[in-house]
Amino acid sequence: MNTFNINHTKQWAKTSDSFLARLIKTLWFKTKAIEMPNIPFLFKLLYFVHLVIKHVISDVLRIIYYTPLIKSRLKNNPKQLYLYGGLPVVIGSLDIIMGDKVRWAAMTTISGRAVGHNIPQLRIGDNVDISWRTSISVGKSISIGNNVRIAGDCYLAGYPGHPINAKLRALGKPDEDSQVGDIILEDDVWLATGVKVMPGVTIGRGTIVAAGSVVTKNLPRFVLAAGVPAKVIKSIEDESHD
Repeated sequence: MNTFNINHTKQWAKTSDSFLARLIKTLWFKTKAIEMPNIPFLFKLLYFVHLVIKHVISDVLRIIYYTPLIKSRLKNNPKQLYLYGGLPVVIGSLDIIMGDKVRWAAMTTISGRAVGHNIPQLRIGDNVDISWRTSISVGKSISIGNNVRIAGDCYLAGYPGHPINAKLRALGKPDEDSQVGDIILEDDVWLATGVKVMPGVTIGRGTIVAAGSVVTKNLPRFVLAAGVPAKVIKSIEDESHD
């Protein structure tokens, strides 16, 4: 006896011209179209209560659970670390030293290269933002200065994870030392959404990198850079420019 399969039944109801199939399809579409009547005062109140409960639960978890957990993974004890949205992912063996007043989103990943004898080092300065879905892959060393802003979907690629040689990749071999490089973001750098920074790159103080750019070479201080690969577009006048 064939086992009842709801997917087969749905397919039959969609394609069959029989009276029963048409009836089932009609009832199904009418059921999907049912809506609750809109009672503005009631649902505005419910929405407000929902947000309050959501934020209270989120803040309690952040204060008593997520923040202590992530601080246990750091080499120091920074002040005013603010995690939002949950717990970031930290993978591999690496040392993380973090400054004060860092804002760090969930759905971010920090990883350390698991090859060699040296432990990768990540240094994050004071007053730094690390936004949604950003990945930081530390090959040897990555340094993020004070007042740096890293928008969502950025990638600091200190190591690629796989070798260039296809046969070695197929064998599951790790990347080679020649593919690994340090990354330095000096103070006041701003990486806009989706910026990728390749190994061996230094971005000078106060520089802004436009959305979607790929930085393959060093960028000087106080410039706007954009493109693939990123190039200097213009200088930025800044009161703090020495």
